[in-house]
Amino acid sequence: MTRQIQISLPSTGDDEWHATREPLTSGWLTQGPKVAAFEKAFSQRHAVKHALATTSCTTGLHLILAAMGIGPGDEVIVPAFTWVATANVVLYCGATPVFADVERDTCNIDPVDVARKLSPRTKAVIAVHLFGLCADMDALRAVLPANVPIIEDAACASGASYKGTPAGGLGLAAAFSFHPRKSITTGEGGMVTTQDAALAATADQLRNHGASISEEQRHNGPKPYLLAEFNMLGFNYRMTDLQGAVGLVQLAKLDRFIDERDRWASWYMEQLAGIPWLRMPQRSAHGKHAWQAFVTTVDPALAPLPRNQIMEILQQQGIATRPGTHAVHLLGCYRDRYGLKPDDLPGARDCDAHTMAIPLHNRMSADDYAYVVEALRGIG
Repeated sequence: MTRQIQISLPSTGDDEWHATREPLTSGWLTQGPKVAAFEKAFSQRHAVKHALATTSCTTGLHLILAAMGIGPGDEVIVPAFTWVATANVVLYCGATPVFADVERDTCNIDPVDVARKLSPRTKAVIAVHLFGLCADMDALRAVLPANVPIIEDAACASGASYKGTPAGGLGLAAAFSFHPRKSITTGEGGMVTTQDAALAATADQLRNHGASISEEQRHNGPKPYLLAEFNMLGFNYRMTDLQGAVGLVQLAKLDRFIDERDRWASWYMEQLAGIPWLRMPQRSAHGKHAWQAFVTTVDPALAPLPRNQIMEILQQQGIATRPGTHAVHLLGCYRDRYGLKPDDLPGARDCDAHTMAIPLHNRMSADDYAYVVEALRGIG
C-alpha cells in the first residue's frame, strides 16, 4: 500500500482528551472558566493585555472591525493573496475591501502597493502573516497615515514574532485561528488580541450578543434574577469550555511544536536546494517564523511539468499538496462584484498559480520527510 502523508494533521491525543473531562463532568460547557484560563494563558504567551476567545479567526476579524465601528462607506485594504475570509469580514460590515498586491518572495502584503491603494475612506489595513511569516510591519506602518490602524490576520501565526514582539501585539488588534491545519487547534476556534482596553471591552460585549455582563458573571452573581442589558447589536461568537480546555493543553505545546517544525523546515531547505525549479519559502528576516505551512514555489520557466501535474504525481505517490492559498480577486464573488482581472494584482496572480505547500506537521516521521524529498527529486 502506498504511504499516505497528509498536508497537515493536528497533533492531539490523550492529554487533550482528558482535558475535556472537567467541563463535561461539571456541566459548564459553554464559555466559562476554561475559556477564561485559555485567554489568560494566550495573552501572557503573546505579550498582550487582552485576549478574547471566539468561534473562529473569521469571527474574530469581524468582531474587531465591528468594534472599531467600520461600516458602509469605509474601505479596508486587504492582501489579494489570502484565505477568502480576510476579505469577507469587510463585506460583513458593509464596508469595501480594497485589494493590495503581495510580494512574490514572501507572499505577504506589499507596502508599496498599499500606499497606492490609500484613500480618504481607508479606515484600516489588514496585514496577513501568511503561513506563519509576519508581514513587514515597519515598512507597512511607514506608508500609512497615523490615523489608519493595522489589523493583524494572525490566523497562521500563533507563536510567531517580529523584531522581538509576538504576533498579536503588532497592530491595533489581531485575530488567530485554531483550525486543525494550524499549529495548535481547538477544532474550530479563534482568539482576538489587543492592547486597547476600550476595543477589548466593546469586542467582549459584541461577541456575547451585545450583553452588558457575561453568562459567568450572571450565573455566579448574588442576584440570579438579573438579566443582561442589551444596548448594542451583537453576535454569538463565544468559544465553548470544551474548546478552552483543549486550547490550554495545546498552548502548552506550542513552542515545542514550532521548534520541531523549524528544524524540519531547515532540513527541507537543505535537502531540496538542488532542485532548480523549486523555490524555497523565505525565513523571517525580522523574527520567528511559525511554520504553519511549508509553501514552495514552482518556477514555471524551469519546471519540467506544470505545477498542477507535479501535484497530481505527488498525490499518486501518497503525498498531499495544496496551492498556498488563493488570489481572492480571481474568485467569482470578488471578480464579478468589482470587475477585477487577473493582471490587476500580478503578484497575487502568480502566487495563486505557482505556490505549492508540501507536508510539514508534528505527526510526520523522519521517514515521511525523506519520502517527500525523494519524490520531489524524482520529478523531471
